[in-house]
Amino acid sequence: MVTVPLELNTEEIRGEKRVVFNHLSWLSYQQILQALGENNRAHLFYDRGTLEITMPLEEHEFYRELIGLFIRILVVELGLKIKSMGSTTLAREDLERGAEPDNAYYIQNQAKVLGKRINLTEDPPPDLVVEVDITHTDINKLALYARLGVPELWRFNGQIWRIYRLEKGVYQEGEFSPTFPLVPKTKLYEFLATAKEDEVKAEKNLRAWVVSQLAENN
Repeated sequence: MVTVPLELNTEEIRGEKRVVFNHLSWLSYQQILQALGENNRAHLFYDRGTLEITMPLEEHEFYRELIGLFIRILVVELGLKIKSMGSTTLAREDLERGAEPDNAYYIQNQAKVLGKRINLTEDPPPDLVVEVDITHTDINKLALYARLGVPELWRFNGQIWRIYRLEKGVYQEGEFSPTFPLVPKTKLYEFLATAKEDEVKAEKNLRAWVVSQLAENN
């Protein structure tokens, strides 16, 4: 499998602060969510008694914002539809699992959830979830999102972008996104590298590239 990592000094990266609680009931998890409210910056992940609270720092937010922009550009230029969920809590009491991803999107299923307040016991999970984890996480997020039924998961650790597609309940890593098969992994690395110097230039370059690819394929 070929990857093109960014050349970064990992010793200087401080992506997140984390605190973990074990043997915590679902009710306690829900009470903590309610106490923190919807506008808190922390992201909570719950997996059958284990609660991890993550506070994103500057490097984390830098990549989260840029990957979100990357996706937005692709959606717009490819003429797709989207419902953005941000870090909305994705929770299933029957599974005793909950997550607040960096970003989540309905793209293929956008029409099914348009104008709705999402309830995962009735509605499909987001089509695409993005997680930036620069520091170690105690939560097995592959298992967590697989159990929640998320079809596609992107993970970025500050250097490597990994694309996972859910197949028969298990994530398989691949080189192309099922949602954006036109776009090779190298494009995100190129986009992020350019954005470190000039975000506007990175956006213009990506838009121009997508337009050129569409023209070539038509």
